[in-house]
Amino acid sequence: MNWDSVNFDWNHIRAFLVTAEEGTLSAAAKALSSTQPTLSRQVHALETELKVTLFERVGQRLVLTDTGLALLEYAREMGASALKFSLAATGKSQQIEGTVIISVGELTATYIMPKLIAKLRQAEPGINIEVVVTNEPSDLKRREADIAIRSFHPKQADLIAKKVGDEVIWLYGTPEYLQQQPVITDFSQLENIQIIGFDRSSSVTDILNRQGWNLSKQNFSIITPFQLLQLELCKEGQGLIFFPENMGDIEPKLARAFEHMGPIMTLPVWLVCHQELRTSLRVRCVFDFIAQEMQDIYL
Repeated sequence: MNWDSVNFDWNHIRAFLVTAEEGTLSAAAKALSSTQPTLSRQVHALETELKVTLFERVGQRLVLTDTGLALLEYAREMGASALKFSLAATGKSQQIEGTVIISVGELTATYIMPKLIAKLRQAEPGINIEVVVTNEPSDLKRREADIAIRSFHPKQADLIAKKVGDEVIWLYGTPEYLQQQPVITDFSQLENIQIIGFDRSSSVTDILNRQGWNLSKQNFSIITPFQLLQLELCKEGQGLIFFPENMGDIEPKLARAFEHMGPIMTLPVWLVCHQELRTSLRVRCVFDFIAQEMQDIYL
């Protein structure tokens, strides 16, 4: 290989790639925890090194030139290889000290993680914990997190998943709201019930209707994906919410709805990490700790 032909700095390539993906220098600087002048200098340095023009400014945005577009795919391949390199290197690390990033949903973050993290920090004070709170699945392959707690089994072959239990879901409401509901023997009889929904899609409605419910958009007058707001709205008597048993049962203002009919559904709880990170002593320590703690909660 002619190493003399590789006459550019990887940091400059990274600056070009992230700026192209984000669209502006300010957004790229934020993504890289850098500054806009630094990113601008790095992109300009790459253009000087390669003797090409990569961007043209249009208003507040940077638009790729034809040359920039042609080189972008190569930069993306380099970025993907850099991520794989980083994963492999992190996976070989046998140092217990450092940071582990955990991705969890809003309810898990609120009801489970505080005590779990307190116990983990007591057992392993050298490990720093960063928690990403999102109800969307974090991309572990792109290092958005090291470990994730999910309600579905990952499909990617290079992810490791361990089932740590099952989450039983009931409808919950205030006792006052539930007293207004009819005595039923079948969920199809709940025509006027109000349920606080996650979004305007029909996915939940379709699932329940296939189980014998008779729901429509009129049963979801309030919509919010923020589950803690759902909880507070439910406490105000604005409708029922889908809530995990181990969390809803400890809420003093709530009670299970139609308990004689049984739970609404059961969702698996999976602990997931990238297979490269599973060989990291630090990540393996946190993964095993969370697995044991959550098995004690769910099993």
